[in-house]
Amino acid sequence: MHILVFGHSGQVATELRSLARDGVQITALDRSRADLCDPAACTRAIADHAPDAVINAAAYTAVDQAETDEATAHLVNAKAPATMAQACAALDIPFVTLSTDYVFSGAGSRPWQPDDPTEPQGAYGRTKRDGEEGVIKAGGRHAILRTSWVVSAHGTNFVKTMLRLGAGRDALSIVSDQVGGPTPARDIAAACIEVAQALKMDAGTTGIYHFAGYPDTSWADFARAIFDAAGLSCTVSDIPSSAYPTPATRPLNSRMDCTTLEQTFGITRPDWRQSLAHILKDLGT
Repeated sequence: MHILVFGHSGQVATELRSLARDGVQITALDRSRADLCDPAACTRAIADHAPDAVINAAAYTAVDQAETDEATAHLVNAKAPATMAQACAALDIPFVTLSTDYVFSGAGSRPWQPDDPTEPQGAYGRTKRDGEEGVIKAGGRHAILRTSWVVSAHGTNFVKTMLRLGAGRDALSIVSDQVGGPTPARDIAAACIEVAQALKMDAGTTGIYHFAGYPDTSWADFARAIFDAAGLSCTVSDIPSSAYPTPATRPLNSRMDCTTLEQTFGITRPDWRQSLAHILKDLGT
């Protein structure tokens, strides 16, 4: 199966490239080969490569910057995936794209289900929500995989930030009222490939799915787990989100109900505690 991946150096795209194996050929496109700010370039890339499936692992993820640059975020997060989905629908090939817990309001404590109403609280969430709607409107066989709190040994993420800060400080204050499931990028990549293969066989698996690591935790408790696993003595103090203001509102409730993904594809939630050990090993920690 030849899978065309939009994205190259991001966390999930990096893991997708590492999962190429017998029977799975991965062609990953960086910005120089397919600039998502030029959606027409995405259509040309799909036509030129004639893949068996397409995975969109690229996104505008600068959540705070999106508040003042929503036009660019909309091009990358909404217009580009909608255009990709249209090209895939015309060729009847599966399209898998990643979305986010930011499409929800972040209220309450119940895990979000795929069919819950969306209510994004900021520009990033709005552009991802618009991207979902564009993919659905294209009408082809597709899967929208919403995920949260992505971590890996690559790129910029919470694990690497905590390791850097924890190595140089005795104490840190971390928000404790935001709760979600840290999700290893490698597991997201593997899930994308498995879903793409299933879509190729059965268009009836088209839909929106959730995929997040377990158990759900707070950022403060996640930081403690990172320091414990890395042998760092940095102490964590809990603070509310209101004590750490940011341009974009972060959802307090990022819990995700992943039942339909398991029922449809047999993909279970990964235990982030086990994955954390692998990430630390990859980082030489």
